[in-house]
Amino acid sequence: MSTKPDKIDDHSRYPQTRSELPAWLSDHLNLDPAQTAELLTVIDRVFSRHERLWQESKHEAIQALSAGFADKMVRVKTELTAKDATVSSISRYFEALVQELTDKTHQDPKTKLMNFSRFSEQLESFLALEQRGRWCAVGLVDITGFKWYNDALGHAVGDRIIERVANILREQVRSDDVIAQEPPAAWSQDLHARFGGDEFCFLIPDISECSQAHAIGERFREAVERYDWALEDARLVAQPVRVDVGVVVFWLGRVADRRFIARRLAADLIQRADELMYEAKGERASHIYLLRTELKNGQVVNRGRDDNPDPEL
Repeated sequence: MSTKPDKIDDHSRYPQTRSELPAWLSDHLNLDPAQTAELLTVIDRVFSRHERLWQESKHEAIQALSAGFADKMVRVKTELTAKDATVSSISRYFEALVQELTDKTHQDPKTKLMNFSRFSEQLESFLALEQRGRWCAVGLVDITGFKWYNDALGHAVGDRIIERVANILREQVRSDDVIAQEPPAAWSQDLHARFGGDEFCFLIPDISECSQAHAIGERFREAVERYDWALEDARLVAQPVRVDVGVVVFWLGRVADRRFIARRLAADLIQRADELMYEAKGERASHIYLLRTELKNGQVVNRGRDDNPDPEL
């Protein structure tokens, strides 16, 4: 059998607010007005003190919480910074790796010049995009009698000859040219590449007259002849290295005529330069073989053969 409390406190009979307190004191306590006022003053002071303490405690709790949150945010930020540094380091590594692989794809490993595949792509892009109606030139350079050097002096000497010829070509570019630098800045630079074996190719993208192409090719040839080949191997004194050069100069005309046949046009110019180079090789020429060409009805046609061009042409 359950028991019930004899008395249940009825909180509703007590004052609920400060404004109800004076009436309750008057009804339940036998106090004169002065005592009532004094009691109310004391109660107010107690309430005020407790409220102040409560506010201070709340403020301190908020400060502690904020400080803890700030510390946590600092730790999180530090961790994120470390992670960002790691991610950035990994990103730089892969960027460098991609660049290295790209360079290896585009460069000849022996000479560090642009390889022929990349040269062909750049020549094709140039022919498809170049809009100025000026001359350009495509040339091929071949080391005369290179097989003899390989057979008689050994492949190590042959490799040094190839590397030295590449360096000489690099040194002989015009003052504002950079060999095999990508991408060409508005096609203002010559492009040089290793064609394969002991052959090299180059593009001169902007010339105002044919004699400029002849002069550049001649400078290459003469620089090779002037080099002291004994520095590479003493046996080369008796058989110094020479090169043969064939240059095809092409009148650019309108870009609209070239844009959709650029690949075929690039291959045609390279082939003609190759044929000229072998003509020079056969004649043991002491000058550059040069051919002027232009585009007519979608085909490359000869405009004139001139192995010693007049500067006015």
